[in-house]
Amino acid sequence: MYELLLSAGRIGRLVLPNRVIMGSLHLGFENFPKGAEYLASFYAERAKGRVGLIITGGSAVTPEGASDLQFSRIWDSTESDKFVRITTAVHQAGGRIALQLFHAGRYAREDKTGLQPVAPSAVPTRMSPTLARELREDEVEAIIEAFGRGAALAKEYGFDAVEIMGSEGYLINQFLSPVTNRREDGWGGTFEKRARFGLEVARSVRRCAGEDFPVIFRMSGLDLIPDSTTWEETVRFARLLEENGVDALNIGIGWHESAIPTVQAHVPHAAFAHVAGEIKRAVSIPVVVSNRINRPELANRLLAEGVADFVSMARPFLADPHFVRKVEEGRPESINTCIACNQACLDKTFTHRPVSCLVNPQAGRESLLPVVRTENPMRVAVVGGGPAGMEACRVLALRGHRVTLFEKERSLGGQFRWAGRVPGKGDFVRTIEYYSHELNRLGVDVRLHTAVSGSVLQSFDACVLATGVVPRSVSMPGSDLPHVCYYTDYFEDRAVVGEKVVVIGAGGIALDVALRLTEGKISPEVALFLLEQAVEDVSSISERLRPRRKVTLLRRGRRVAEHVGRTTRWVVLNELARRGVDIRTEIRYKAIVPGGVEIEEKGKSVVLPADSVIIAAGQESNRTLLEELTALGFIRLQIPDAQTWLNGERLEPLVPSLPPVQEGKPLFVIGGANDPEALDAERAILEGTLAGRLI
Repeated sequence: MYELLLSAGRIGRLVLPNRVIMGSLHLGFENFPKGAEYLASFYAERAKGRVGLIITGGSAVTPEGASDLQFSRIWDSTESDKFVRITTAVHQAGGRIALQLFHAGRYAREDKTGLQPVAPSAVPTRMSPTLARELREDEVEAIIEAFGRGAALAKEYGFDAVEIMGSEGYLINQFLSPVTNRREDGWGGTFEKRARFGLEVARSVRRCAGEDFPVIFRMSGLDLIPDSTTWEETVRFARLLEENGVDALNIGIGWHESAIPTVQAHVPHAAFAHVAGEIKRAVSIPVVVSNRINRPELANRLLAEGVADFVSMARPFLADPHFVRKVEEGRPESINTCIACNQACLDKTFTHRPVSCLVNPQAGRESLLPVVRTENPMRVAVVGGGPAGMEACRVLALRGHRVTLFEKERSLGGQFRWAGRVPGKGDFVRTIEYYSHELNRLGVDVRLHTAVSGSVLQSFDACVLATGVVPRSVSMPGSDLPHVCYYTDYFEDRAVVGEKVVVIGAGGIALDVALRLTEGKISPEVALFLLEQAVEDVSSISERLRPRRKVTLLRRGRRVAEHVGRTTRWVVLNELARRGVDIRTEIRYKAIVPGGVEIEEKGKSVVLPADSVIIAAGQESNRTLLEELTALGFIRLQIPDAQTWLNGERLEPLVPSLPPVQEGKPLFVIGGANDPEALDAERAILEGTLAGRLI
């Protein structure tokens, strides 16, 4: 099934064992005190996982070219040992690695680097608070030479190839686009002059690295910026890059400041793959496709359809470093799938914190979170089969403990089961499938539909409570009326919901409720079928695709979904606006009444009509067993502060050992059961992995 994906390929003179490339990821710990150690461990683990080629995060070719202080610096000769350590580790693990040559241009941040950004023209951007200075011609030529020097050094340090970063709105892309290049000299104006910088960079890299050294160019297939590079110019640029010695084209999509989402969960899988396919038809060198590809069957299909010669996946290798090896071994169901949540990766990048992965907390922490077999196997009970509990079970079993998981519902997954029912979040179900498979493989005794008691748990040597949360109750007048339900009832299909719905709350769960409520009367797939078969005309289909309900979200405070990550929040809010969801903030609740909700808004009493009212006003810890277990002699132990790990402040390895327990059995409380106020899936799964290592 995966013959094409696993077949050998070639970029220049570099032969790759398969068609899978790990795309560039800025990890945010490049210049930590032990940054080289972390990077070497991180990339070596992916090399062990048999990925065909690894491309590093961007390495600045000049001091002002870095976005922040955590970028690696190929321009700095004192950094040579760090680069050699990385290439040595990857090669010892049997892998191949390319260095990405990078210059941020106007996206660089003076508040982080202390240097004013430079660009083809002084055009402001919301990506940086500082207006970039227009480059002088001699400075343009100096940066071109810097790219070449960077390539020569990459070759000297043992890298197998280089990738020139020419997309996503960075410097080379800025020169090509008429939006950001307003020069009137030899570097701007006509297409030929705007393309000159990127082509000169390619020539410089080829000249300095030598004819035999593989050179990949990451070019923008679509800028998704109004009045930017045209499609005809994009195709011409691709052909010119081929003529100027580039060995492969990696097709990027969109600028970071584009108003069109490209990598969020709400973007359909491989939505932009056709762009790479069109460019492939225009050139004879290999083309690499990327963006929202996270499963081997999809990657193989794109190759089979001739869309590209290689498939690049970045975030999926955060989620599972052994993605390719599992495909080779015929175990694709064992892949921990990237769910495109962005919470632990892109959100961290844009807030200048180290990157990890929500579904794989070991990502970026390979040397800090080893899995060490226990010398004292114990019988451990884990109560709660949500993400935190499942991760605790997985790690405990890997370490050699005998693990029993108790889950009161009929299936595993906790709130991920509900997330998987939200439009755009279908991949969350993949996480449940991954854990279900792993727990079965590791011999965890999973007992579903089992509400366990303290007397049963007393027979175990240790316990982990991952019992999650329950909805926070609302005591306003009318909350007991028959048309009122909690979000849990809605997601479990225990309540009939009308056409006019008011949601009490406007946090992340409330937004998920609103997205699900406002699905059309038919799905886009059904709409396309009906249209193709001429069952209905365009106007009729359009009407059926409209949201079937009128939804209003209410919030006492001012900010909606304040805990939703910055790279996702704007996409969700835009989608809700498109669906006509009415969001009202800074209101005061008065009562739920038959047929509506009475609120006070701007000093006036208003009744909002509602056939149904759904309460999504926060959560409380479910700790029903904690007091009972304490009375039975279990001693609650504290796991290390998860926030220090989330912020990248924890820099020493976790020692898998229990602190002394006086005449009692160890008990850890994790996830929502530990702290509902700070609850999110990243923290919950991290706490699960920490607890699993400490017992």
